[in-house]
Amino acid sequence: MENDKKFESVYSSKVRAGKRRTYFFDVRQTKGEDYYITITESTKRFDGNGYERHKIFLYKEDFNRFMSNLADTVDHVKTALMPDFDYELYEKRQLEWEEKMRLEDEMGKQNQPTSNTENTTTSTESSEPSDDSAKSDDDISW
Repeated sequence: MENDKKFESVYSSKVRAGKRRTYFFDVRQTKGEDYYITITESTKRFDGNGYERHKIFLYKEDFNRFMSNLADTVDHVKTALMPDFDYELYEKRQLEWEEKMRLEDEMGKQNQPTSNTENTTTSTESSEPSDDSAKSDDDISW
């Protein structure tokens, strides 16, 4: 059980990026009570058979340089390469898409017969990863 502790998230957030991609940011604790970050990109496979996951492990000694270089790189694209692009457009579209999905989900729940609730829940759980499944190193198939 102690071995599993190093894989537990002590903080987690996610960014949905369209229909097929989700990014997970997790703070994890080591046995020595140190902390590191995992950044996971989870992409739905085109054939519909699960998800592909790619992880980056970011350690405290690299936080400042990582953040600085990431900010510099994003700033370079936004100011030097594509200064006239509306970067807020994607955020607006994502919010609209999430609201549409939420409404469709609510409508689907209202129109479901009560006898199929258990089967539908099982189907939904296997079609999209939960936060926990995308974060578990044991669940990743490379």
